[in-house]
Amino acid sequence: MKLLSVTVPCYNSQEYMKNCVDSLLTGGEDVEILIVDDGSRDDTLKIAREYEAKYPSIVRAIHQENKGHGGAVNTGIENATGLYFKVVDSDDWVNAEAFRKALEVLRTCVQGPQTLDLLICNYVYEKVGARRKAVMRYRSSLPQDRIFGWDDVKSLGNSHYLLMHSMIYRTELLRESGIKLPEHTFYVDNLMAFIPLSYVRTMYYLDVNLYRYFIGRSDQSVNEQVMIGRVDQQIKVNKLMIDHMAKQKALNKNQRKYMIHMLTIITTVSSIMLIRAKTDEAYEKKVELWKYLKNADAKNYLTIRLSLLGRFCNLPGKGGRQVSGAVYKVVQKIYGFN
Repeated sequence: MKLLSVTVPCYNSQEYMKNCVDSLLTGGEDVEILIVDDGSRDDTLKIAREYEAKYPSIVRAIHQENKGHGGAVNTGIENATGLYFKVVDSDDWVNAEAFRKALEVLRTCVQGPQTLDLLICNYVYEKVGARRKAVMRYRSSLPQDRIFGWDDVKSLGNSHYLLMHSMIYRTELLRESGIKLPEHTFYVDNLMAFIPLSYVRTMYYLDVNLYRYFIGRSDQSVNEQVMIGRVDQQIKVNKLMIDHMAKQKALNKNQRKYMIHMLTIITTVSSIMLIRAKTDEAYEKKVELWKYLKNADAKNYLTIRLSLLGRFCNLPGKGGRQVSGAVYKVVQKIYGFN
């Protein structure tokens, strides 16, 4: 059995997938690389099969009809044989040294008396043209270099949250969570991070910059104009997160805080994209989203609405929306996302 399964969802990825797969090959025989070709129309499947032929004990090429990013991740979870599971998008990559350290931690934990549910590492925004690479790290919030539980964590800052890029879940926990990502939908990485977190009891934080999150292509799903154009899919994911949170009745208090914080950030992102769209229709969708949250989960609605971010994206009137949009652009510039 492999220590770690890594799923690489690919759609027309021939131009950049080799950099991703090559970085993962540094993990050696401990790693299973599942390249899921999601109905590509270029040479993605050919390249995947070349890797499979060259590294038959490490790489598996899986072809499927196009189902979108979520469908590709679902296929990865279904086919994974590793004890732990990670998604690495085909235009991203991992740092080789940090990857080896992460595998050492997983190996040590597997051999120890405690079951580890979630390994957390840092990720880096590899933004095209940016001189400063923003790093999302958690050293002020999470204990380092040991297994810990929810009672041991501290609050995250307003700009920090757990993202798919920072997380390596235990494979069986993912399956026990029943996670099934919606097909033909963007932004499902938020669900991938969020839903299984409600099942996590034990964590380990390794303070290394493992995941390199590439942003800057004009066609990327996280490009601001692309996000505005696909905002209905962002709202769909947001509402699925709201629905999941409303069902959680027995969470540790800190676990609940972390999940509400994640939901607050995603709801803020949805709201800001709708504000940035600058149309009456988009504003109505923003109002409807907050009504949906209130009706689905009144208690958590109050927590989110009265938070700093909740207030920030609900400033009154046209002037308030202009202020929200302007502040967002400043924060975007500072942290280097989108």
